[in-house]
Amino acid sequence: MADSSDTVAANARRLDGAHQGVEAAALPEPVAEMDPDAHRQEALGAVAAAASLADLDEVRVRYLGRRSALKLALREVRDRETGMALNAVREAVEQAVASRQQQLERAELDRAIAEDRVDVTLPGTPHPRGRLHLVTQVRREVEDIFLGMGYEVVEGREVETTHYLFDALNMPPNHPTRSPLHTFYVGGDTVLRSETSPSQIHTMEAKPPPIYMVSLGRCYRRDTPDATHYPIFHQVEGLVVDHGITLADLKGTLRTLLRQLFGAAREAKFITHFFPFTEPSVEVLVSCFQCDGAGCPMCRHSGWIEIGGSGMVDPNVLRFVGYDPEEVSGFAFGWGLERMAILRHGLPDIRDLWANDLRFLRQF
Repeated sequence: MADSSDTVAANARRLDGAHQGVEAAALPEPVAEMDPDAHRQEALGAVAAAASLADLDEVRVRYLGRRSALKLALREVRDRETGMALNAVREAVEQAVASRQQQLERAELDRAIAEDRVDVTLPGTPHPRGRLHLVTQVRREVEDIFLGMGYEVVEGREVETTHYLFDALNMPPNHPTRSPLHTFYVGGDTVLRSETSPSQIHTMEAKPPPIYMVSLGRCYRRDTPDATHYPIFHQVEGLVVDHGITLADLKGTLRTLLRQLFGAAREAKFITHFFPFTEPSVEVLVSCFQCDGAGCPMCRHSGWIEIGGSGMVDPNVLRFVGYDPEEVSGFAFGWGLERMAILRHGLPDIRDLWANDLRFLRQF
């Protein structure tokens, strides 16, 4: 029993000693006594020596950070005088850091102004100026010609119904243009317009005569692309409805247009043709501007170049919109803008207009 008691006592002494050792290790090491004046001089010297904002930030962390000697000393303060002295050091260092930061920021700004400034007297980088596409140029020129004659320019719908594209234009049910092999059907009776003529019907439905209008825009047909055909093209349609309009008015108007486009010396020839929406119908030819009518490859040695169709508005079309063909009459025409551009500039292939080749387009 005595041996057991001695063993228990010895174990207790060892546990007590170990516990005291753990408590001693957990306590922080005492902070060495700080000389406020010396620490102030050291910190202010480091602040003044900082050459950049990054250096200054390192100094700030070293002397004012949470683990800095000054902050640790402030935590250990136990008397009023020491606390006041250390706080005075802290305030002085903070003020020095703020002042030095302003100086460094100003110096950085001055450097940036001196080194990164732009010499406004140097010539700038030129930006090339774009240009209108050739078809757009022709379109605007045609619009200006008709605006000068007192016509109205009407914007039409590219997506139409068979009612306005076929029925209103006096096209019978078996007309070839109604076939899906010719016209793009969106669904049911909805189609992409194959000509801008529906704009004429919409205009006549909207108001009574007199009407003097042109409609220019994009059209779509199921054409296989070749030198003279393209599935997307542009067209100008013209319509005049008034009292006493005759074929002579049509001829005079189109001669004016042709001479404005191809030159004052151009002559026009009208030959009979057939279109469902005009009666009588005429095809318009212009004297060749390459050979002046003598004959060349462009006009196939005939002296004349075909431009497009026209004619007097069919009475059925007038009745369709509620006009009385006994009271009013009119004429209409429809020509391709690409064809005008090709004939005017002697272009060999319509596909060149849509190849997006700037070497070609910059010529116009």
